[in-house]
Amino acid sequence: MSALRRKFGEDYQVVNTNRDTTFSAPAKRKRQRFVEKNGRCNVQHGNLGGETSRYISDLFTTLVDLKWRWNLLIFILTYTVAWLVMASMWWVIAYIRGDLSHGRHDSSYTPCVANVYNFPSAFLFFIETEATIGYGYRYITEKCPEGIILFLFQSLMGSIVDAFLIGCMFIKMSQPKKRAETLMFSQDAVISQRDGKLCLMFRVGNLRNSHMVSAQIRCKLIKSRQTPEGEFLPLDQCELDVGFGTGADQLFLVSPLTICHEINTKSPFFDLSQRSLMNEQFEIVVILEGIVETTGMTCQARTSYTEDEVLWGHRFLPVMSLEEGFFRVDYSQFHNTFEVNTPPYSVKEQEEKSPLKSPNSLSVAPTPLSPQLGNDGRGGRRERLMSADYADHVEDQSYRLPSKLQRMSSTKEENLWRGLKTGPALPGGKASSTGDLPLSIQRLRSSSIPVVRQAHLDEQVQLLSLDGEPEEDELEKHRLPAAKSTITAPTLTPVQIPLVGGRPEDNLPAKLRKMNADR
Repeated sequence: MSALRRKFGEDYQVVNTNRDTTFSAPAKRKRQRFVEKNGRCNVQHGNLGGETSRYISDLFTTLVDLKWRWNLLIFILTYTVAWLVMASMWWVIAYIRGDLSHGRHDSSYTPCVANVYNFPSAFLFFIETEATIGYGYRYITEKCPEGIILFLFQSLMGSIVDAFLIGCMFIKMSQPKKRAETLMFSQDAVISQRDGKLCLMFRVGNLRNSHMVSAQIRCKLIKSRQTPEGEFLPLDQCELDVGFGTGADQLFLVSPLTICHEINTKSPFFDLSQRSLMNEQFEIVVILEGIVETTGMTCQARTSYTEDEVLWGHRFLPVMSLEEGFFRVDYSQFHNTFEVNTPPYSVKEQEEKSPLKSPNSLSVAPTPLSPQLGNDGRGGRRERLMSADYADHVEDQSYRLPSKLQRMSSTKEENLWRGLKTGPALPGGKASSTGDLPLSIQRLRSSSIPVVRQAHLDEQVQLLSLDGEPEEDELEKHRLPAAKSTITAPTLTPVQIPLVGGRPEDNLPAKLRKMNADR
């Protein structure tokens, strides 16, 4: 015990899981198991009625499935009855031909079978013929055609009976059921945390040096339940995930392994806690399948764990140790466990008690607000578009364009700025005109700005200049009663353009006014 404490720590307490150990949990009445610990299914079939004939139709499998004592009895009785029947047939032939009365005294008489005088001699002749012993004292003569036919029938029937019974005995002896005796399961299953998750675990081991090829393990939960529709399902079977998606159910069973079932939202033990475990009634059936390496036959080992064989807050003791040149497995500690700190709550309760964690959102730095343009519904979008960070971002993206596209963009900006420079003089000394603007901007202005009266000539249209440093006296806000026309550019600087005439078309050059009139 002191060595184990030094190895695993002072807080660990080794618990022997033998049945003679007393536990603090209340004692339960031993209930009926669906699968015994040795793997035998505790199910009996009754009231078959007329279905028993199905066993006769598959006679070979029926004989193989019988117990050894019944197999041996059938084997002995079959050969004994066959020998007696065939010996009787030889005796009947000798009796009909009169060999029993004439063969012993008359040397000139030719019997069917020489030296057959009674039933024991006929039985010995059949045994010598069937076993091909051939002592040479009793033999068939050519004067007995019915004896020759019986001899052929005896040879055929003997071969069939030998093949059937010897085949059954061979299959019976070569069944890998006894191979499952050397596959071990832990006496109890445990529930504890592994990698921060609550898990149901048990241990399997192989006592032989020969491997189990393609070993695979499966788990079934046997529990009665009632459906929402009111249907009662006795001994309902539910699959327990032991690593189907990750391949953990495929075992390399050369040393004891601990099989783990993670208890999560998809597990039937999602709401199982330490307190509710004492009141539950279920059974976990474990099935281990594999191919025996020496014979190539499939072997299956089974066991089960009831609710009183599941230990909460325990963990299995390590059984592997490193020796000089090899690893040693100590099977004396195979069933032993030790206690560990485990929350007594179910996974469902732990998720409900744990605070909800919101996903990390990206932090957005505040950007300086630009003058409000348009109505309140579009203010947020325009503030984002006209912020300094967004302008820098657009400018950075423009630098990532190919050189040809950059030259085209810079040419368009220069032409637009040149058009803004030419035109009637503003009060601040700047010249601005829409005559040299692109035609699309002119159409936008003509379609969005209504005809105004002369009294409202001081109302102006805001345009955003491409220049990055506007003057302070040019940043006045002028609002039209119906709409506003805005032009967004990488650097957002407002420039004011007054309306000279009563209509927007009056500010256009004569050539463009003529084109608009023709259209």
